[in-house]
Amino acid sequence: MTSFPKLLQRMQELKDLYGIIGLATWDQETYLPRKGEPARACQLSSLQGLYHEKLVDPALGELLERAAARPDLTSDEQAMLRVLRWERDRAVRVPPELVRELAAAQSQALPVWREARKLNDFALFCPALERLVRIRREQADALGHGGRRYDALLEGYEPGMRVERLSPVLLGLKEKLVPMVQALCDAPEPHPMASQVFEGKTFNGDRQWRFTQRLLEEMGFDLEAGRQDRSVHPFTGGTHPRDVRLTVRIDEANPMTALFGVIHEGGHGLYEQGYAEEHHRTPLAAAPSMGIHESQSRLWENLVGRSLPFWAHYFPILRAEFPKELGGVEPEAFYCAVNRVTRSLIRIEADEVTYNLHIVLRYELELALLDGELAVADLPGVWNERMQALLGVTPPSDEKGVLQDIHWAWGELGYFPSYTIGNLYSATLYAAAQRDLPGLEERLSRGELSVLTEWLRRRIHRDGHRRYAEEQVRHVAGKGLTDEDFVEYLRRKYEALYGVQLPR
Repeated sequence: MTSFPKLLQRMQELKDLYGIIGLATWDQETYLPRKGEPARACQLSSLQGLYHEKLVDPALGELLERAAARPDLTSDEQAMLRVLRWERDRAVRVPPELVRELAAAQSQALPVWREARKLNDFALFCPALERLVRIRREQADALGHGGRRYDALLEGYEPGMRVERLSPVLLGLKEKLVPMVQALCDAPEPHPMASQVFEGKTFNGDRQWRFTQRLLEEMGFDLEAGRQDRSVHPFTGGTHPRDVRLTVRIDEANPMTALFGVIHEGGHGLYEQGYAEEHHRTPLAAAPSMGIHESQSRLWENLVGRSLPFWAHYFPILRAEFPKELGGVEPEAFYCAVNRVTRSLIRIEADEVTYNLHIVLRYELELALLDGELAVADLPGVWNERMQALLGVTPPSDEKGVLQDIHWAWGELGYFPSYTIGNLYSATLYAAAQRDLPGLEERLSRGELSVLTEWLRRRIHRDGHRRYAEEQVRHVAGKGLTDEDFVEYLRRKYEALYGVQLPR
């Protein structure tokens, strides 16, 4: 009868160690001195190797089996066993030396990627990425798959998802989005002044920072249980639901980089802070997939942060913060400016309509890389060709093309589809919130963001990893992964904004 308490102690130790790894990784991206990078690579390699050793320890396997045989487990305890067993089963298939090699390769690739990006030189990064792709192929083969290495890596971010299921979803969405982008880019600007709202202006970084802090607080992010810092690529990390770390990038030429960035990362941060307290230091204090985690950030960034009700309240506040820069800007022009559809080069700055085409591009390239159909050295040329085919633009440099994202420097092959899955889930969940909360958009127009935060706390955050991702969305919204709500949302919004009939 002592098997589960002993197992719970092991779970808590793993969670604590994972938190320290998260802290070291966050520091690596924010305050770590440059000369400390080689040491941090060794430290992370050792920490991740230790985590792996604890996870694959045969004694842990025995505790799992004994605990699973108990007839009196609660539903939460059964869920903890399921999540830990899934993680452990994957871990035992991967040799410890491969885990350490991957951790070292990730840490060593990061500074090389930064330098390559700075110098606009993909060739500088190429050997590091070749090493990461090789290691990920070996990892996929060790994990086992039915013929597509991508399945093994995708499973790590989206449990239960497979290429066979995902590809038709992405292909179907691509077929709807490409003509939609064409129609909107061919249409007249939604407002004659939209393209000039930010042009030629400088927005003080300190005042941007102050506004982002206000947004976080009004979204419900607890700044006594978290913090915000700056990094090249915004991300959310931390050690515990009471220690959540957000980062943001400030661009003084365009304040929306920081504002949408903080709303996005704030959505992630609210999820991290929202797990049930009784689940802290257990496997249930986690999202069931990266896609559902992304649904929270995209819901806040797009469904809320790019909406007319949101800016009805926040534009006057932003204009008061920047009276010289925005004093003569009409609210309608501003709303159109933050919702312009353009053939964008940069994924994290893309509008709602074009964004998922960036994900399709990366997904197709990753499939080819892992299958051995594409050499790493050929990535820049193929990237540019696919960008032209999907979005009608060719990057003028590697820095604005193949080197723009940090994920490949982290070795995160298999991760990008989670962004699109998150977009699809976000529209479905927001439609459910509108049904459950009559007058939601009117309340948002008064700045009452907490009403949505509280709904998400109840329906998504508190459950953590108790259910699989799609099961959780179906539990809340009555449907699982579909593009219906997302495409309908885009059509309704952008037909009204641009005054055009979009292709069906």
